[in-house]
Amino acid sequence: MRWDNLRLTAPGGADPTEPLFARGAVTRTFDTPDFRGMTFYEIRARSIINRVPGASRVPFDYTINPYRGCGHRCVYCFARKTHEYLDLNSGADFDSKIVVKVNAAELARKELAAPRWGGHHVAMGTNVDCYQRAEGRYRLMRGILAALRDAANPFSILTKGTLILRDLDLLTEAADVTDVSANVSVGFVDEEVWRAVEPGTPNPRRRLETCATLNDNGIACGVLMAPILPYLTDSPAQLERTVKEIAAARATHIAPIVLHLRPGRGSGG
Repeated sequence: MRWDNLRLTAPGGADPTEPLFARGAVTRTFDTPDFRGMTFYEIRARSIINRVPGASRVPFDYTINPYRGCGHRCVYCFARKTHEYLDLNSGADFDSKIVVKVNAAELARKELAAPRWGGHHVAMGTNVDCYQRAEGRYRLMRGILAALRDAANPFSILTKGTLILRDLDLLTEAADVTDVSANVSVGFVDEEVWRAVEPGTPNPRRRLETCATLNDNGIACGVLMAPILPYLTDSPAQLERTVKEIAAARATHIAPIVLHLRPGRGSGG
């Protein structure tokens, strides 16, 4: 089993009857409609700024991911297979068993202040969404953004969540001292398709409203038009409709990406 940078320690030690994944984590459930059926594993990570393997293939070298797993439940998510590294499946477990790095903010502040850190651009939301529903409860991003602001360190955020607007104050403060940008992910505006393949996300039009609000407040925000789904959202009429709505949201740019599936959906898919 691979835990990458997660430290397996918890008060009182691990219960040997628990599955391996739960050892060393504080396990929580919340009896609210938004979190029903979900389990959160609160862990203390060893590090939070991660260098991207093979970074030459992507336009960033460093990332911060305060969560693993995602409540957005996008059926096509390329990151699903990473849950198998935790001895979980890439289907229902990815959607409902969320790892929460509760010390993410303090680690970010520590690592950004380290003499060896070179002030590199940090990308967030590149693996799972840092503004998924869990962020509404754990509020890890406010501490991370404050640390980036105080270090005047450039960063960008990719999200399907509208919760990013909660942190508009920190984003604008950071933009006064460093380079800050955002992208919202909207591959289509067809509501029937949205409900079928992205059931845990905000409505695509609410995401576009978020894009407009960010731009209105000086945070340059584009749209990752992804994924374009073959035979579902790729007709000329559908593409034109989506692009027109993105343009109406005053996106700074559009980056279209066609669906790319990786092996492994998991037995709970």
